[in-house]
Amino acid sequence: MWDERYSAKEFAYGTEPNDFLVQMADRLPKGGRVLSLAEGEGRNAVYLATRGHAVTAVDASPVGIAKARRLAESRGVTIDAQVADLAEYAIEAESWDGVVSIFCHVPEVIRADLHRRVVHGLKPGGVLILEAYTPAQLDYGTGGPQVVDRTMTLDALRAELAPLEIEHGAELERAVHEGIYHTGLGAVVQVVARKPRS
Repeated sequence: MWDERYSAKEFAYGTEPNDFLVQMADRLPKGGRVLSLAEGEGRNAVYLATRGHAVTAVDASPVGIAKARRLAESRGVTIDAQVADLAEYAIEAESWDGVVSIFCHVPEVIRADLHRRVVHGLKPGGVLILEAYTPAQLDYGTGGPQVVDRTMTLDALRAELAPLEIEHGAELERAVHEGIYHTGLGAVVQVVARKPRS
């Protein structure tokens, strides 16, 4: 599905970064190493690279990753773009200043383990920025997963991300206009969480 979606000439979700990421990007340690999960065609990774971060972008679609590399080149930045299955991707312990998860919708059984690895992989003081659709999104028809199992709630994320300290956590409705696949009012959960220094 993803290779087919990303094979179009246009960018499925546009080339501009996610609004919530832009709002919260200053919370990431300046110039740090950032891991971007389910990066797709590169819009968020390239944005972070333009802000001086050393970005590793991971996605299961080689077509998406190829477009991410081209987007980075067109913007005059470099990203480490990797094709990988997030169910198996090894996140090095205490190696990342930031992790970005923007609409990274995987099955719940994979997500819980992925979030455990994210927590383990953040350096003390490192920050996770996450936005995802909630179960209510299934009633909107404006994008996102078609099954509840791939959506997220704030309560579930609090449990999965412990012991990170939630600096911002909210479930809300907001307009999401990103390419042709996120196209209107959506039900989202937003989290900014930091790993304690001690």
